[in-house]
Amino acid sequence: MPAYCLLLNFTDQGIRTIRDGAKRIDAGRELARSLGVEFGDLHVCMGPYDVMIHLEAPNDEAVARFVLAVGSRGNVRTTTMKTFTEQEYRKILVDLPE
Repeated sequence: MPAYCLLLNFTDQGIRTIRDGAKRIDAGRELARSLGVEFGDLHVCMGPYDVMIHLEAPNDEAVARFVLAVGSRGNVRTTTMKTFTEQEYRKILVDLPE
């Protein structure tokens, strides 16, 4: 299944209501499940992003639905990157034209 790295930054609203963070994570997991997206590891970060989440989904459209729904709640801004496993990367390399 395609994998994605979701990078999040808290908005002003999100940081003001940070004490609700655990509830928001639980709600995000449930939302993802309802959209056919697998919500994997979540890491709180130090640096330019506040949170990183590993997602797996059947297609880009499912991830887009999830990201738009999460963003519409106003607590975070998101950056989404499609990722490839090492095995997928090795196949890409083998198939490179000369």
